Amino acid sequence: MSGGLASPWILGTFLLQSSSLPTEFSSLATCGGGAVCRSHFRPPKDLKFVLHDALDSSGFNTTYAREAREGFCSQIKKLSKIERETSISINGEVDLGKTALYIAAEDDSLISHSSVPLPVDAFIGRLDDLSTGYCSRYNSSFTSSPDMFLECLERYMYVDKGFRRTKSSNHLEHRAVYLHSVLTHRVGSMSMLSLIYSEVLKMLRLWGLLKFDVEVSSPNDSYGSPRGYLKHKTTESDQQQIVTTEFLLLKILRDLKDAFWPFQLDQSKSPFLRAAEAAHCSDRSANVDKSGLELASAKAARHRLERGVWTSVRFGDIRRALSACERLIILEADSKELRDYGVLLYHCGFYKESLQYLKLYQDTEKVKQLPDLLTKMEEEAVEKLIIRLNLILMEDDWTRPSSIASSLYNNTDPW
Repeated sequence: MSGGLASPWILGTFLLQSSSLPTEFSSLATCGGGAVCRSHFRPPKDLKFVLHDALDSSGFNTTYAREAREGFCSQIKKLSKIERETSISINGEVDLGKTALYIAAEDDSLISHSSVPLPVDAFIGRLDDLSTGYCSRYNSSFTSSPDMFLECLERYMYVDKGFRRTKSSNHLEHRAVYLHSVLTHRVGSMSMLSLIYSEVLKMLRLWGLLKFDVEVSSPNDSYGSPRGYLKHKTTESDQQQIVTTEFLLLKILRDLKDAFWPFQLDQSKSPFLRAAEAAHCSDRSANVDKSGLELASAKAARHRLERGVWTSVRFGDIRRALSACERLIILEADSKELRDYGVLLYHCGFYKESLQYLKLYQDTEKVKQLPDLLTKMEEEAVEKLIIRLNLILMEDDWTRPSSIASSLYNNTDPW
């Protein structure tokens, strides 16, 4: 066990006892639109997650977070290979609305300090109310043409109910990436609006009111909203934009990871590269070619870490970034999620676990033999991190709490 005591972000002494990861993972690469390329790999059986146990050891009650994670996992277990590639407008074993609310419930319990869990069933009721509301307002649309039905549905969603896509182009609004917040405030990300649109269609089909096949399409721009397409009219270009179950779940979780990534400055670089460069900023020799702005942002992120600051406006939240990474791994996502989780663990002081995930990522990439999935800069950053981690783990002193961490040992508040 390494680094747990040295983490100013996740304070406390603990032993890892969390359940092992699923025995089989899949690496995912988007091939365009909703299509996903898959190749399987198997992680070691002793590979474990860190977040919940770390919070428990610092005196934080994770009962509701664990229950929500179990709910999420129970839905993902139903996700067969066929359903992963099925349109979200088709009724399947996985309840996407409930899955998204379990995600929201876990993160809510991590940050709210609430004595009660997020009422998942109540928000499921709100989703159902949207469908019943459409029936009462546009009942005549069920006997009209399919085109007229879709026109009525879009008017109901985006005019009557006022759902709209968030205007934040570089950084998603935090409330736009959680289903319960979108249902309340009516402002959401593309993935959230797609989910709500599809859930209305599913209920109407379940009630026997929808007699034709409709697909949900997600536009590839920064302003459009999800729209319905008649399946028999779908062209090849439309097919590339149709949202599948797996693609939507990946988008929801990656939106969360990006929104709460602790290193937000310089959006032109990948989240991993930003975190890796921040890890190297303490080495003056590595800073020769860096701009003053890059150095200042990296040092600011490092300073927040050393002060025990878990979250701040526009500067991410390590807890929710970690939880998003863990769920992406459970979902059997792209192996880059192993890498991203590993670099976050590095910043939290969990050096042994960080090294495990980074090595697993490297091994997976070698097996896949697809070098185009990594840029040269990212490959070099992974190598540097692994070298640094090996050196750290060779020094016994690195496993003890630093003076900074010691001074923050009893500080369990995230602000």
